[in-house]
Amino acid sequence: MVIPVIMPKQGQSVETCIITRWFKNSGDRVSKGDILFSYETDKAAFDLESPADGTLLDIFFGEGDEVPVLENVAAIGNKGEQTGHLRPGGLKSAAGVAQKQNIEKIPDDTMSVNQATGNIPVPGSGIKISPRALRLAEDKKVDYSAIRGSGPAGRIIVSDIEQALSRGASSGYREAPSENDFYDKPLGSVRKIIAKAMQSSLQSSAQLTHHMSADVRKLLEARRKIKEIIATGSGAQDITLNDMICLCVIRAIANFPEINSHLFSDSLRIFNRVHLGIAVDTQRGLMVPAIKNADMMNLSQLSSELRSAADACRKGNIDPELIQSTSASFTISNLGNYGVEMFTPVINLPQVAILGVCAMINRPVDLGNNTFGFVPYIGLSLTYDHRAIDGGPATLFLREVKKQIENFNYE
Repeated sequence: MVIPVIMPKQGQSVETCIITRWFKNSGDRVSKGDILFSYETDKAAFDLESPADGTLLDIFFGEGDEVPVLENVAAIGNKGEQTGHLRPGGLKSAAGVAQKQNIEKIPDDTMSVNQATGNIPVPGSGIKISPRALRLAEDKKVDYSAIRGSGPAGRIIVSDIEQALSRGASSGYREAPSENDFYDKPLGSVRKIIAKAMQSSLQSSAQLTHHMSADVRKLLEARRKIKEIIATGSGAQDITLNDMICLCVIRAIANFPEINSHLFSDSLRIFNRVHLGIAVDTQRGLMVPAIKNADMMNLSQLSSELRSAADACRKGNIDPELIQSTSASFTISNLGNYGVEMFTPVINLPQVAILGVCAMINRPVDLGNNTFGFVPYIGLSLTYDHRAIDGGPATLFLREVKKQIENFNYE
């Protein structure tokens, strides 16, 4: 009996996934549990295992293809069994898919494409490229002869062409200069989603940003003590300034529960627990994983969870449910490491606020007794939705965060 291999549904909001790499070919013998292919959602990456023992009879989608969830991707069974009834679109699409598979499996010593245009490599080059990548290269006039493919056996896939486009003419990937003084770079799937979310956030909410700064001498002193403990070899956990600031924000939220909420059309959902969102910059784009029940953690536990979530985002194996905008109740975005002194973070709807953490700057301060000195201050930028929160309470919350930082005690 022929068994379909189905694209899983990862999260309620995920509608399509992109196949990034096939580990098996049509005709290969597979066992239950073998990894068949890797795929990505808009933010995370996964491997799909074979659901049964048998022969991989047919592959319906290639690398780089965007596949609807719950769609048949391949078929497993006994040699000779028919798979046309499982093919998306029916038998009429069989010829097109077969042609794609033939193109991708041409041996290394022959050309891996059927046609050449412009500066596209000529037959005999030994270059292997997926059909979708070829179409994009031809459309954007990319000479891919110097591109090192990241697909199986060095095959060039769509992401390789997109990276070449992003590098521009300085890397030698662009076609010879044309009459235009610009070139178009296609948006990747992640950037499209981020762009849509940011535009929607600004269009459908009343966002304002207040700025304040806080004396961080207490944080720096705590950091120094932690480093001293680590230096003794006691096995103590390293704690960052960002970990401490997150703890200060959680403590401040306890006094201003309405800042820890979601706004809907006619109601404000106030959370009893703090599900802290933390913005993480990755190669695939910005991700905001939620640290569930962060207010129940001590500093060491919070630090471990923050580090674990950030690592999972960068590796691409974060739980998709944790990066939904509804998973966090309040978000922090720290751009201090980039030297940003002040910025306007955008709210991750339906949340009602987000705190931006800025760079540390030494400022002259009157220390008393006619003595002046430089004191390290860190910038805080709170964006809030005026539909849910008025300016007064928002400012009081920001001042409470400042107070928690300036009076920090982690013991």
